[in-house]
Order: sequence, then C-alpha cells, then structure tokens
Amino acid sequence: MPYYDTSALMEITHRPDLVFEQGHGSWLSDSQGKRYLDFVQGWAVNCLGHSPAVLADALAAQARKLINPSPAFYNAPAIELAALLAENSAFDRVFFASSGAEANEGAIKLARKWGQVHKRGAFEIITFENGFHGRTLATMSASGKPGWDTLFAPQVPGFPKASLNDLDSVAALIGPDTVAVMLEPIQGEAGVVPASVEFLQDLRRLTRERGLLLIVDEVQTGMGRTGKLFAHEHAAIAPDIMTLGKGIGGGVPLSALLAREDVCCFQPGDQGGTYNGNPLMAAAGLAVLRALLAPGFLESVAAKGAYLEQKLDEISARHGLGGERGSGLLRALVLKDENGPAIVEAARDHEPNGLLLNAPRPNLLRFMPALNVEWDEIDRMAEILNRCLARRS
Repeated sequence: MPYYDTSALMEITHRPDLVFEQGHGSWLSDSQGKRYLDFVQGWAVNCLGHSPAVLADALAAQARKLINPSPAFYNAPAIELAALLAENSAFDRVFFASSGAEANEGAIKLARKWGQVHKRGAFEIITFENGFHGRTLATMSASGKPGWDTLFAPQVPGFPKASLNDLDSVAALIGPDTVAVMLEPIQGEAGVVPASVEFLQDLRRLTRERGLLLIVDEVQTGMGRTGKLFAHEHAAIAPDIMTLGKGIGGGVPLSALLAREDVCCFQPGDQGGTYNGNPLMAAAGLAVLRALLAPGFLESVAAKGAYLEQKLDEISARHGLGGERGSGLLRALVLKDENGPAIVEAARDHEPNGLLLNAPRPNLLRFMPALNVEWDEIDRMAEILNRCLARRS
C-alpha cells in the first residue's frame, strides 16, 4: 500500500490518518482499500456525488478546447451558465467567482457600492448571530460564529448582529447607515437552523418598506439542496442579491453572485478575479445545473429528503435523542449529549465500511449526502449510525 508523508502540508485542521484516492457516487475509497459511505460530500459540495460522469465529461471536453482566456474576454460556457441561472431565478445578472466566501465578499461590496450610489454612503449590513459567510476578513466579520470577533482582530466594521427569526431584533438595528440585511435561509454551520417561512416573508416586507437590500447567502442551501433550486423559494420571496457556491460546481471551485438589474452598480475595475468565470469551471457548472433541471430531479431530492427525515426521526426515537431538523437533503440530528465528534469517529472507523458524517456542533450531527443518493444508501447510513449509537448507550 502507498505511504504518504503529509508533513509538507500546512496544519489548518485536525485530519484523520487516512488518504482518499477514489470516489464514485456516494462512496469513497482510501489508500488501504477501505470504502466509506459519504454523507458529507465535501460539505455539500459534491451535489451529484463523487466523480459523476456528466461532470468528468464536461471538464474533459472543455479542457481540450479552452481553459482560461482571462476574464477580460467573454467565453461561451460563462455566457450560457449565466443565462441559464438568470432564466431559472429572480435575478438578472451574474458574476462568477471561485468560492462561497469570494461570492459573499462580492455581495458585500455590491451592497456597499449601491449604498454609495443610492443611500448617501450607507454601508452597514445587518447579519445574524451564529451565521457563517466565509473565511475572508470581511466575511468572517459578517459571520456571527462565536469567537470569530477576536480571532483576527480588528474586525471589518459594519456588521451589526440580529437574532434569527426575530424581526424586532432586525428592526432595532436599522439606522441611517444601514444598506442591507444578509442571511442564510438555513444556518448550516450553526447546526442546520432554518429561518422560518414567516420570518423570511416578514424580512422581505421590512427591507422593502425601509429601502434596504435583502441578500440571501445560498452557498450551502442553493443548487437543489433543499428540494427546490434555491432555498428562499420555499418562502416565495424574491431577494435582491443571492450568492451560490459549493454545489454549483459539483466539486470544482465555482461560485456565483447574482443580483437584480437595478442593484448592479459596479463600474469597470470595481470587481474582478483572475480565474473568475473561466470556461473550464463554467462548463462544470453548466453540466451540474442541467442535471438539476432535468425532469423529476428536484422532486426526487424532495422525496429522498423526506425519507432521510423519516429515518432520522426513527433513529432519534430509538435512542432517545432530541429529534431532527432541516430541509431536503440538508439535515441535522440532535443528540442527547456532546458526543458528536466521538460518533463521527466511530462511524468513520466502522467495519467493514465506514460512514462519513459531520458534527458542526458537539451536540448534533449534520447530513449532506449527494442529491442523487440511492434509497438503499440512506438505509445503509441509518444501519451504521444505529450501531454506533447503540455502542455508546
């Protein structure tokens, strides 16, 4: 078996002592030949599973034609992907980037520029406690993750924090410098905490009444994850700005900033990026989006999400846990203690096949399978998880 010396990699997280070499669909294989059922999928990135043929074929075909002519020129895949996104959303214009944080940074810049042009320099963007918008300095400042206010202090100013599902807490923060409100329809890193339909509708009404932009960060919830193409569609609202990441590339670095026409006020030179909108990544995004828009695909996601919900409810009842929550194929199981990391480790070490889960909080597990996960793979996940939970009882 091959040996890998990992000492040249910078330490930025705790990683288990294994190296993955292959992945197909919902399964990964490590360098020792062990297989793992993957219900993390790169933190909801691999929306079509590992190495899907449609994505591999699109990348290979485009790589033979044109990889990156520079963002100073148009290219066909970016034009086609932007048009398809606009056609299937409430937005008119699209800017492509390489990561969710970069898309959110662009949304912040666009809102502040709009404030300069239309609201006498207003720049504050109300965000939410426990929210997560990325790891740049501005997106960390916009986030409400505990401890991030001092990690790389001083923060970027201009991000007062409201409480999710509390409209009064938002209204209390609006002042002459407020330009926008920004939120995740479901707070993923906080433990899959949804904004209610009523709150989203009331927030859209409030922002319109006060002349503010509404920005939805759909980096984790977008691209079919909740059973609709975008999570805010469940509330039947039309935001002013939306960001996409993770699933839009199906596993490759791609994200997008979308906005209504009357919000698009960037001037040449205001925004850019060396790799942004390159045809290789755009071709991948096109393949992914076309797959999601295929007849019956999103309906299947919703059905499998309901089945996953049922299986998690059964697990919760069987082991006396705290229930489950989420939407579509983004779900969390609330534990009765803070043994989440230990359960993640036990599931990963399960024999003969491991199970990959995520514990964004010590007291819960998060589930982000491929959107085309098989029904029997959901059953297999439940079987392994039941065994791991029983051993800890």
